[in-house]
Amino acid sequence: MSVMLENYEKYLQFITAKLNKFFEEQKPYIACKKGCAKCCKNAEFPYSLLEVNYLAMGIKTLDEKTQNLIADKIAKINKDKQNYKGEKFLYDCPFLFDDVCCLYEYRGLVCRTFGLIASTDSDKTNVPFCHEEGLNYSNVVDKEKNMITQEKVEALGFEIEPRAYNISYDFLTSEKTENAFDIKFGEKKPLIEWFKGIS
Repeated sequence: MSVMLENYEKYLQFITAKLNKFFEEQKPYIACKKGCAKCCKNAEFPYSLLEVNYLAMGIKTLDEKTQNLIADKIAKINKDKQNYKGEKFLYDCPFLFDDVCCLYEYRGLVCRTFGLIASTDSDKTNVPFCHEEGLNYSNVVDKEKNMITQEKVEALGFEIEPRAYNISYDFLTSEKTENAFDIKFGEKKPLIEWFKGIS
């Protein structure tokens, strides 16, 4: 393993410890569980070159049959993308099998952070879209106002209030993060764009 990937693993250990703490803090509002996979479908999945290189390490640990199934999935997604006429092409993650990630330990940052409320540079907050399907934070979102309301929080009587964390993809892959961990994320683009050659 290269020094860069070793440093990235150290970064993942650091950020995963923080994320685990955040998820634990927000436990009353979190419905994430193995087999849910709403966040693994119908999306773009931004990935950096560094994350894809780490993902490639994980692919090598899989058996040949699974690798071939992944290649087939990627080829189908690429074909669908070629025929797509809309503005933003969305797809299911090719590493998802029976609603379980086959590369969970190697997953990217966008996968690790989904489910929490993220703050943005413009002082806005992004509540995970799965609240619309009765999952994360749905117990405190007012559907008519499409926002978390204090009334709903108080009605539940939880000690911990819903909280936004500085876990946006841009922040987690920023130059500041690169300098702190001696890594370079490199180019960033939708996951499937990294696998254009597979057809």
